[in-house]
Amino acid sequence: MRKSVVPAWAGALAGLVAGAVALGVAQLVAAVVRPEAFPVVAVGDAVVDLSPAPVKDWAIATFGENDKTVLVAGVLVLLAAAAAGLGVLATRRIGYGQAGLAAFAVIGVWAVLTRPDAGPADVLPTVAGLGVGIWVLGFLVRRAYGTAPAVAQKPARSGTTGSGPVPDGPDGDGPSEWPTVHGSDSVFDRRRLLVGAAGGVVVAGASTFLGRAWSGSEAIDAARGGVTLPKAATPAAPLPQGVDFRLNGLTPFVTKNRDFYRVDTALILPRIDPKEWRLRIHGMVDRPIELTYADLLKRPLTEADVTLTCVSNEVGGDLAGNARWLGVPLAAVLREAGVQRDADMLLSTSDDGWTCGTPVDVVMDGRNALLAVGMNGEPLPLTHGFPVRQVVPGLYGYVSATKWVVDIKVTRFDRDEAYWTPRGWSAKGPIKTQSRIDLPRDRAKVAAGRTTIAGVAWAQHTGVDAVEVRVDGGAWQQARLAQAPTADTWRQWALDWQATPGEHTIQVRATDAAGRTQTEQKAPVAPDGASGWHTVSVRVG
Repeated sequence: MRKSVVPAWAGALAGLVAGAVALGVAQLVAAVVRPEAFPVVAVGDAVVDLSPAPVKDWAIATFGENDKTVLVAGVLVLLAAAAAGLGVLATRRIGYGQAGLAAFAVIGVWAVLTRPDAGPADVLPTVAGLGVGIWVLGFLVRRAYGTAPAVAQKPARSGTTGSGPVPDGPDGDGPSEWPTVHGSDSVFDRRRLLVGAAGGVVVAGASTFLGRAWSGSEAIDAARGGVTLPKAATPAAPLPQGVDFRLNGLTPFVTKNRDFYRVDTALILPRIDPKEWRLRIHGMVDRPIELTYADLLKRPLTEADVTLTCVSNEVGGDLAGNARWLGVPLAAVLREAGVQRDADMLLSTSDDGWTCGTPVDVVMDGRNALLAVGMNGEPLPLTHGFPVRQVVPGLYGYVSATKWVVDIKVTRFDRDEAYWTPRGWSAKGPIKTQSRIDLPRDRAKVAAGRTTIAGVAWAQHTGVDAVEVRVDGGAWQQARLAQAPTADTWRQWALDWQATPGEHTIQVRATDAAGRTQTEQKAPVAPDGASGWHTVSVRVG
């Protein structure tokens, strides 16, 4: 081995371009095989599955619904750093860089094969990307070494010339592959490298663009756009007057689809053609059922206003939203299947392999548990489970709200476990009564005089009966409540406050319709939801 004449930055550039082309080709091939076979996504999914619960909680609390974007960006940054390092090594000996790329490909293949429903063809994107990446790396390194204007006489096999030792090229093949100038080190050719790198960037960009275009998202968007939802056989009542105080900065009663929170484990959203969608209901039933999307739309549909909440929602957090859902009552479908007497769990499975355990008795107790097909008057958005998802009032999402649902196994909690249970979360997740201060925001500056303290409170499927506010640890004051159409939605509240100059602390608590007042006792989100009073500090001046 000898010191390379190619500068480190040039080797790093060659590695980065080779890595980019490898990923672009892998994404293009994955679009043909299946998008989940893209190695970056597979590695990201594996990281999500293997991460301890506290790490997941931290990611959700820190990044919210952007946690998956941050994860993918982190994987890409690490890959870029590794590719740059391998490019520098390749300028010393090409085999080092190629071996490094192969090592990363092994990790990618492992991650791909651990995904649900993985098959032998799923390794093709990684293998294709590896092969192209190895070739591009060698191509760019050769261009970086350039061509010599005058080559010394062909050396003896001993590796010497009349002017001294002839160094090996990056691949160890000596001057037959890497020419020397009058016996000296090869000449670095900046221009040839940059031209080759530019071509590689074009290939990487084009393959990535085509891979995304062919991944099926446009076809599914078109299919969703072609869906016409039938009118509900059991429509929800019009929202009552006074359901929304319409205060600037207060969370609106109805959450727009684009603003509705999203927390799931999917790095690539499942893209399901509604014509191909099937739901299998089996297990501890008398009559297994398989439904198509068309079958669902032919059934009597029910509309329901339901607030959903994530178990990862911290006290005062925004991982909650309220929407008008349209769907088929799940209890009616289960009655057709004939749920056996000793069954107590529905193990539902998403198209991406995620599982959820829902208590049977909750679904069958008369509440509006739905196989939802619509959200706020339109087909479900892709991000919220198109074409079909579960909606069950009163339960945290991790035990009720399976998106892209394709399978429901009727079983028992002592026989099966859902995704989050072995990771330290409670098997059953009834939502805790919570209240939140939206106005004023924490650490806000407030003008002295009359101001409004306002927010939302929820106790799904029980209902909020009262909200109280106190300032600086003083007496609790009753807030006025907005109307609520059902016990399954949140409720706005407001209190007029005569603000005096200085620092103030504001707290809120809610009481549900069963007479249970929200506890002051603080608890983390794990294992069954956070508790405590939401508290904000403000400066009045």
